[in-house]
Amino acid sequence: MTEDNNRSTYLRRRLGAKLRRMREDAGLTLKEAAPLLDKKRSALQRIESGETRADVHLVRTLMDEYNQYDPDLVDEVREANKTPWYTAYGIKNAAYFDVEAVACQISQFLVIDLPGLLQTPAYMRALFSARPHWVELEPSMKARMCRQKRLTSEEWPLQLHTIVCEAALRRKLGPPELMREQLRHLIKMSELPTVTLQVMLTAGDCYVPNAPITVLTFPNPEDPPYLYVEHPTGSLQTEDPAQVEEANLILGQLRINALNPTDSVAFIEELLRTQQ
Repeated sequence: MTEDNNRSTYLRRRLGAKLRRMREDAGLTLKEAAPLLDKKRSALQRIESGETRADVHLVRTLMDEYNQYDPDLVDEVREANKTPWYTAYGIKNAAYFDVEAVACQISQFLVIDLPGLLQTPAYMRALFSARPHWVELEPSMKARMCRQKRLTSEEWPLQLHTIVCEAALRRKLGPPELMREQLRHLIKMSELPTVTLQVMLTAGDCYVPNAPITVLTFPNPEDPPYLYVEHPTGSLQTEDPAQVEEANLILGQLRINALNPTDSVAFIEELLRTQQ
């Protein structure tokens, strides 16, 4: 998924897809619809693909010309055109943040890091500081802590099902107390109704991917699941059905092979005792 200077195109793509469906339901081609909206065919196509923004005036005209009224459409346009929340933290490009903000569930597997939504400030600081050429330490920490609030939100809760590798729990990141605090925090967070935590042991012959996998799903059934795979120089972000299905199959098998949530917490508690 591409980014512009301020904001990912995710919300615009969702809006554009809706506008395309409305046009098709009206029985109009792009060539037929464009002059009705005082647009060129190519300009309307860019709006429907999410490349450019729709405005309130356009969608009001569109509803008249397509003879379709959607009471939520104008608000959706305004929402898609808002300045992203994370720019307040000095972050300009964060396509994943926009996607996560509208997701209702995250399913993920992590290799060596612990879930960002379950990290303590001290762990974050140590993790970010260890990265080469990191220049946005404080803004990134504040943005991550802001994202964490959705796990305890009553108005817009986010469900997190995460599988972490044993190696991430045993990682020596900073002084011993830092990791002990982080492990205690994982146990506490696992008690939330929004959090399901599993541990994948390093021993055994089960398949373990060598890259993290995250699949996000959304409350609107028309929004397809979204696959996010991070790598050292960037990320893969896609809605391709075949790739998303393959990722979900891998995650499903990992859930079977990992310790169940109760045993996972017991494993972390035992790890804490051995580190005292």
